[in-house]
Amino acid sequence: MNHVNSQLLQQIKDTCPEFCAALTDDEVVRFLRYTRIRELGAQEIVANIGEISDRFYLVIGGAVKLLQVDGEREFEVGQLEPGSLVGEMSFFDRQPRTVRLKARRSGVRLLEINRQMYNRIRIEEPYIATNLLEFVVRSLDFLVRHLSDENAKLHKQVTGLGYR
Repeated sequence: MNHVNSQLLQQIKDTCPEFCAALTDDEVVRFLRYTRIRELGAQEIVANIGEISDRFYLVIGGAVKLLQVDGEREFEVGQLEPGSLVGEMSFFDRQPRTVRLKARRSGVRLLEINRQMYNRIRIEEPYIATNLLEFVVRSLDFLVRHLSDENAKLHKQVTGLGYR
């Protein structure tokens, strides 16, 4: 393994321990062959509202903002840190994106998994693909639970009622 690959391997292991927990170093390196690194400048748009995705990303450096848009105004509704997946919902359900994804600062690093490479990894590396898919499911589960909690808090604030 060359120096760049060993640095990238360590970065993936450090930022994505949940994904890497069941994989050997060799399996993580094999996974990396199906990805491409994307580096973003400050405020660079990763994906826009209304697009249907043919790729999703693993954040390995920096942060990605989730933005809603009202006319010319953007307002932040979330942020994804290293170790998070971004864009996976539109990738898998093939529905238009509902938020804009934008780099918070320069230096954001993403591992991109496009549809062609995802389809290949499913056939060529089923154990790694299963691990990746379980990571996606856990990510979406976390999102649903987080949004449910936020919705309950908002309902309580708006109605002035306690939880029932």
